[in-house]
Amino acid sequence: MRDKRKQPAGQRQLRVGEEIRHVISSVLQHGGFSDPALLNSSLITCTQVKISPDLKNATVFAMPLGGHNLKQVLAALNEQAYFFQKEIGRQMKMKFTPRLTFKADETFGEAEKIDRILRQIHEED
Repeated sequence: MRDKRKQPAGQRQLRVGEEIRHVISSVLQHGGFSDPALLNSSLITCTQVKISPDLKNATVFAMPLGGHNLKQVLAALNEQAYFFQKEIGRQMKMKFTPRLTFKADETFGEAEKIDRILRQIHEED
């Protein structure tokens, strides 16, 4: 028996994850949140949504512009997860609306780190 956690995401998971990302991005653009950490919600980028094979859980990777107030923004997004789930249920035709968990997108920091290392190597040559 193969371990399903190590298999790449299927086409359906990728498609549904991308649709969810568009719904969340749209909600963030419209704003209207009362939480102070989300007052500038249009400056929050939703970069990727990874969804479980059963489509019942989704991890949303997000980052505020410049990484400012990251912990507060993620806490506020996780508090508002139910609101996002309602919007997903309203806008998408799904049997179940996935439970959302917001996490920091570390790819920007990793890309910056790699760029810095490459520049150091280039300067040494």
